[in-house]
Amino acid sequence: MTNGAGAGIPAVSTAILAMSRHLEVRDVLKTIVASARELLDAEYAALGVPDDHGGFAQFVVDGVSAEQWKAIGPLPRQHGILAAMLHNATPERLADVREDPRFGGWPAAHPDMSDFLGLPVADGDEILGALFLANKRCPTPPSRGNGCRFTEEDERLLGILAQHAAIALTNARLYERSRELTIAGERARLAHELHDAVAQKLFSLRLTAQAAAALVDRDPARAKDELHQVAALAAEAADELRAAVVELRPAGLDEDGLVATLRSQAQVLDRAHSARVTFAAHYVRALPAAQEEAMLRVAQEALHNALRHSGAGHVEVTLTRNGQGALLRIADNGCGFDPGTVRRAGRHLGLVSMRDRAGGVGGKLTVESEPGKGTAVEMEVPGG
Repeated sequence: MTNGAGAGIPAVSTAILAMSRHLEVRDVLKTIVASARELLDAEYAALGVPDDHGGFAQFVVDGVSAEQWKAIGPLPRQHGILAAMLHNATPERLADVREDPRFGGWPAAHPDMSDFLGLPVADGDEILGALFLANKRCPTPPSRGNGCRFTEEDERLLGILAQHAAIALTNARLYERSRELTIAGERARLAHELHDAVAQKLFSLRLTAQAAAALVDRDPARAKDELHQVAALAAEAADELRAAVVELRPAGLDEDGLVATLRSQAQVLDRAHSARVTFAAHYVRALPAAQEEAMLRVAQEALHNALRHSGAGHVEVTLTRNGQGALLRIADNGCGFDPGTVRRAGRHLGLVSMRDRAGGVGGKLTVESEPGKGTAVEMEVPGG
């Protein structure tokens, strides 16, 4: 792959369109990482979304197999170069990450990395995550002792992608918030606000990016002006999205903790639906933030499925201590299904998303169901 401006800008435009097709946060994160890796022809790419406790709420990789990722072990902490990008919003372009004084090594199963390019994904002053790539591929074999390195042009292209990644991620978060607020009658208002305040700017942004791609070869100066306009539109859209999120943000884990948040959501769902929704917690201890976030999202998805698709009269949510960790169970007395025949329907039901969330924090998800006998979703996490 050639990463000059002529090839890079159309590739960025393609990546932006790919990101805009997804609404679930984890799908957006995966698309951002895969797009960045392909755009700059790197061997590895990753994106970490920080929590407030020195770790990562979400961490998505591309170029590492599931077996490798499992062998690597727990999610990384915010330290060294990752911390620099997250705390100072500073791009990092290194010829060999292993020689940087902030480098603290990696687990034995971690792939070997050398050249490194990392950028923060930021929405104004808020850093949403850190996007980084390693081991740029060489179009031709490098001379002895000189590997390929990321260039200033690579950094510029990744910077454009990171700006749009912030919009896509904020938009996806807003969509997930909209699902949470459906029970309170807010979906219509949120969709209206999103359409009026943001949709037109995002459409203009896409057209402007396409115009820049078309002009970059024959009129670089005009292409540069178009890219400035892209940045301005991106900033405006991000501001409006952030305002909507702040206005509509429900009480969350940071303020209330997992038990209180689940209890509150069960109570609201119980009032909003004809089905009875109950919640009970037994001797649950505090969990790492990423695990609590994943458990909440799995509970929300399972509750959504039970209340919208199962015809259940009763949905029971329980959270119990399990060694150093916890076990979440969402059981309903609805119509159930045959797990052996819903491979294709499983994606529609959110089972793939729930399994991804559980696996992403070292947990395990099991689903028990049978036609006419209801469904039980269980998620187990190890704690910390």
